[in-house]
Amino acid sequence: MAKPLILWRNARTRLVLASMVLSTALTALVLGLVYVTANRTIENETRSVVTAELAGLRDEYERLGTIGLMAAIDRRVKDAADRDALYLLTDAQGNVLAGNLARWPEGIEPGSGWVDLDLTKMSSGEDVSISAASIRLPLYERLLVGRDASARQQFDRVLLRSVGLALLAALALSLLTGWLLTRLVFSRLSDIAQTADDIVSGDLSRRIPVRGSGDEFDQMAQTLNDMLDKIEELIGNLRMTTNSIAHDLRSPLSRLRQRVESLTDPASAASDREADAARALAEVDHLLRVFSQLTEISRAEAGLGRDEFEDVDIDALVHDVTEFYEPVAADQDVQIVIEGTAGRGPGHKPLLAQALSNLLENALRYAPAGSTLTVALANVDEGLTLSVLDQGPGVPDEKLDRLAQPFVTLDPARTDQSSGLGLALVAAIARMHGGRFEARNRKPGLEAAITLAR
Repeated sequence: MAKPLILWRNARTRLVLASMVLSTALTALVLGLVYVTANRTIENETRSVVTAELAGLRDEYERLGTIGLMAAIDRRVKDAADRDALYLLTDAQGNVLAGNLARWPEGIEPGSGWVDLDLTKMSSGEDVSISAASIRLPLYERLLVGRDASARQQFDRVLLRSVGLALLAALALSLLTGWLLTRLVFSRLSDIAQTADDIVSGDLSRRIPVRGSGDEFDQMAQTLNDMLDKIEELIGNLRMTTNSIAHDLRSPLSRLRQRVESLTDPASAASDREADAARALAEVDHLLRVFSQLTEISRAEAGLGRDEFEDVDIDALVHDVTEFYEPVAADQDVQIVIEGTAGRGPGHKPLLAQALSNLLENALRYAPAGSTLTVALANVDEGLTLSVLDQGPGVPDEKLDRLAQPFVTLDPARTDQSSGLGLALVAAIARMHGGRFEARNRKPGLEAAITLAR
């Protein structure tokens, strides 16, 4: 039984924590900037208002003197409560001349800049926190203008509380988002892991569920399923090939053994030994051809040789291979004609020539005397097609799908001469070039075609 994972070593936990930390940190940064910006904006606005009032009161002093300034302050004090405004005008000795503050703050020199103070309101006698600025007038009077800082401090507390609540909400939301994200990701990973476990257990038909959302997970699942289909097909071909090898090579090996035993029989005549030796060599050559074709099929199925692809003139290749087989066809009173063109395309030239040779050999094997073999070329949306049409008896429709299977020979009279690997190699070469092999009855005759991707 597997040991339980330590909580913090669990990938899901780490992903949730990472999401929570990053989102919370980002939210804290944004809210911190909001908090600092709001405070600075309020403070700058307050300073602008106080500075403007100081300038206005100084203008009043320059025009009307101390008495006029006192009257201006008294007018402002009447509605100061609504604006949290604070004013104080004293003489050089600190005696209050006008305003709503009880005394000049100790240790504060006029013109010393912006300060935060705790002073007493004259009307209510309560202590208040103020933010103020002051100036010294020409006759040494001192003028101080400020704003009650209690409202701003209250705003700071409310804003700070709001920031804290927003951070808690962001933390909860990040936890929920991280959980939902990991649930989505790991549920899809669980599907892949479960499918992989079933395949390891031997169920090659299992596939990763596709949920129909069309998202990246579905695309990945479809790609993996296509890969699994290909693997299942290759394993099926391997099993069939292995079984076919065990079945179809038993007869030539048994015959080879009989020939060797005959050669070792001292009672056999010299002529019989020569005949047995010739038959044994023929059986060995047949086995070598079978294993050579199996090797070529395996290499093509594995995609070996793709690095040797080149730009092939398909038309020229078809003419060269067809010209090679024309004498054989003439001996059988069969005519070979070429129809259509395909142009150029990437491919493995020797293997393409081998594929066409196998198609022609298969067609010539069943073409009746006086008939015509047609090699047709055409460009299609998928690439190009190369097909060979004979006028022979064709193949039963239910057996068409078996033509490209290894060791399949539908003519029982030819089992000794044919290994049944020719069309299997053609199909493997077509798949190597990103295409496919197809066979269909034309009545009369059979059309065997390969489609090659460009």
